[in-house]
Amino acid sequence: MDREQFIEDEIYTLTDEEGKESEFQLIGREEFEGETYIALIPLEDNEDGCYVILKQARDENGEDIFISIEDDEEFDRVADFFDDKLIPEIDYDDTEE
Repeated sequence: MDREQFIEDEIYTLTDEEGKESEFQLIGREEFEGETYIALIPLEDNEDGCYVILKQARDENGEDIFISIEDDEEFDRVADFFDDKLIPEIDYDDTEE
């Protein structure tokens, strides 16, 4: 996925378990192992550069929703996949010592 594929204007409002709403910007949408996942960065308080990964599912009405990834192994595989796609590679040969 090239950076040009990021959908900069797509904003999602997520609600945590305590009912607090936060806005996130979509930075990637990918098919991986037969499922669709999205990566989002918070619009506020993201000093450490973290992002959220959600899995696309269908609700009882057949509408698309995004859910947390409950399985730790699945999450690790998807996180590694997105890290490879989203984090620029560092060329250690060009760094100064």
